[in-house]
Amino acid sequence: MRSEIVVVGGGAGGLELACKLGRKLGPSKVMLVDSRLYHIWKPSLHEVAAGTLDIHQEGLSYQVLAHDNGFSFVYGPLIGLDAGARRLHIGKVSTAAQEEVLPERSIEYAQLVLAVGSTSNYFGVPGAAEHTISLNATEDAERFRLKLLRLLAMADQDKSEGRAAAVDIVIIGGGATGVELAAELREASGVYADYGFVNLAALRDVHITLLEGAPRILAPLPQRVSDAALALLRQRAIDVVTDCKVSAIEAGQVRDANGNAYRADLCVWAAGIRAPQLLSTLGLPVNRGGQLEVDAWLRVKGSEHVYALGDCAACTDRHGKPVPPRAQAAHQQADFLLRTFVLQAAGKPAQQQGYAYTDYGSLVSVGSTTSVGSLMGALRGFNWFVEGFFARMMYLSLHLLHHRAVLGTMRTGLLALARFLIRRTTPLVKLH
Repeated sequence: MRSEIVVVGGGAGGLELACKLGRKLGPSKVMLVDSRLYHIWKPSLHEVAAGTLDIHQEGLSYQVLAHDNGFSFVYGPLIGLDAGARRLHIGKVSTAAQEEVLPERSIEYAQLVLAVGSTSNYFGVPGAAEHTISLNATEDAERFRLKLLRLLAMADQDKSEGRAAAVDIVIIGGGATGVELAAELREASGVYADYGFVNLAALRDVHITLLEGAPRILAPLPQRVSDAALALLRQRAIDVVTDCKVSAIEAGQVRDANGNAYRADLCVWAAGIRAPQLLSTLGLPVNRGGQLEVDAWLRVKGSEHVYALGDCAACTDRHGKPVPPRAQAAHQQADFLLRTFVLQAAGKPAQQQGYAYTDYGSLVSVGSTTSVGSLMGALRGFNWFVEGFFARMMYLSLHLLHHRAVLGTMRTGLLALARFLIRRTTPLVKLH
């Protein structure tokens, strides 16, 4: 197999780049490679974990997107790279019973874009990898949801038989993922009780604890956003512990450096990310966090034909600070590389100015009805605090903008209407 431009990784940035390039250049020129068959917007994974979003309704098929947007799709994991020969090695695909579906393959390329995202950074905490779930992919979120459902069912059964029971959930990390998951779980736990777990009272029997090592949650965001989110979490009976350095995680409990122990039937790790270990085996330069080192034009240093974007790329902004691992950064990088490749295809001179990150602010969902955040203004240093219903509508619009990039305006509108109607005719949480 061969393609002029190969994008590895169908996350927010990689998929947007493949769709936009495919619409301009066609399937003979653009190829997307991913180890999964469908795409879910990563910021939605906390809803999948809580059961309030069904992956089978939300997921977008890469094969359908390829057909509709004019790129080709290859299913399988990246396992190796020969940059000198411009050749990728794609691993085999097997069923759960280890029956081979697709063999190992090679792909030749003229230009390569690595957009493989990130994975959890456990910072050497004993037991973290073994006893926590990280929301890196849809299968992680689905595993969390199924375990939560089982724990709720067991607790409800114990209550019906007169035994004391509760479900203790500990979330490690008070960034956006941890805060959004805590709020979503609190709302979902009440909904589960409405759908058959009649012996459980959410506030009494489902205990949610959020542990953060910094002095406040949402530390990268303005103090006012952090304070508003903290107040909303506490209104929902969520215990928030800051300045908490987790020292060890065991089956059933989390310990901190001060000797405190937190009971944990279910534990989520949301305390940090790093680039996938695979990148350090490709013969390309990486930094201490495993990210690919890139220049101002998002080219991997030392290579003229390999680019990187998203969480796996070590980019800096115009002030020399690392670009944060946010969907808006991946979106901007995808648009920058789109212009790069379109100019190349037309035989025109390359862009004179390199990629420059623009921070438009951040929004954090705190349940299904409200959000908080800060929006960056055009004036340097200006930001606007937003909360409540208005912030919630803006948060939802970010997902719609991503869908519009890969589906187009009309299909995004129809899909949003269809999902609105489906949610009015199906349970508010996934019960199986």
